[in-house]
Amino acid sequence: MGIMPDAWIREMATTKGMIEPFVEAQKREGVISYGLSSYGYDARVADEFKIFTNVDNAIVDPKTFDSTSFVDRQTDICVIPPNSFALARTVEYFRIPRDVLVICLGKSTYARCGLIVNVTPLEPEWEGHVTLEISNTTPVPAKVYANEGLCQFLFLKGEGLCETSYADRSGKYMGQRGVTLPRL
Repeated sequence: MGIMPDAWIREMATTKGMIEPFVEAQKREGVISYGLSSYGYDARVADEFKIFTNVDNAIVDPKTFDSTSFVDRQTDICVIPPNSFALARTVEYFRIPRDVLVICLGKSTYARCGLIVNVTPLEPEWEGHVTLEISNTTPVPAKVYANEGLCQFLFLKGEGLCETSYADRSGKYMGQRGVTLPRL
């Protein structure tokens, strides 16, 4: 399994719609960078956020998730409370090829501010907006800037095709749009 370079990512994005919208070169002037990099793609966070709150004393339970655990905000700057987290989504819509697995890592600019980005792997033939989990590990509020880079996706090409893809299994998060809460 090898990591795929910029030329392959560009080709797949422009001819197969793997990433839409696709930004061909790193954008950096006055923003946290996003776009195509040497061996990955730096995705932007959209302006839709679900910020964790404990106003209603809800319990986070992945089997019976209570949406009152979050407050919805559409904003250019999301402030995540201390020791809390928010859900967001990528601006980009991804379509993963059958022979590729994608992993995501947070950008160093945010990591150096105590913000951690978590995303489970994007499985072969999954598609949708990626729901991003952003944890503020600091004891102070932290800002996240919409429509700027938040994380980098790395594309790992398998040595062959998988027997069963995410689409074959009719995965519960297939084709998600917007910020998607846990499903059972």
